[in-house]
Amino acid sequence: MPDANCGEPVDLITSKIESLGDWRGEVLGHIRSLIHEAEPAVIEEIKWRKPTNPSGVPVWSSAGIICTGETYRDKVKLTFAKGAKLPDPSGLFNSSLEGNARRAIDIGRDTRIDALAFKQLIRAAVALNLGRG
Repeated sequence: MPDANCGEPVDLITSKIESLGDWRGEVLGHIRSLIHEAEPAVIEEIKWRKPTNPSGVPVWSSAGIICTGETYRDKVKLTFAKGAKLPDPSGLFNSSLEGNARRAIDIGRDTRIDALAFKQLIRAAVALNLGRG
């Protein structure tokens, strides 16, 4: 397994997913797959490393940040940088709803995500980043 403090972003995200070793890793891995299905040219990065989170935060980008994937004890939080400007007819956004820019999806242990709606949200975020949204 790659060292969490060096390596390529893809390896670092894989390492983070594996290090979780529980349902949060499974959720983050599944979300990662859906993002790649929706936007095969997505760029993966690790940002915001600090002593309290040495493995950092996975970030998916295409012409700008699409979303981040943070893990907490009780949830995986996907924060969309420009979520307030995205159509969400399926109501996936369930957190950070009061802000002017971001929106988030909190996924708990037993939460099921609508894969089709999520991929549409990813595509809409990419289109917005490209000025087509």
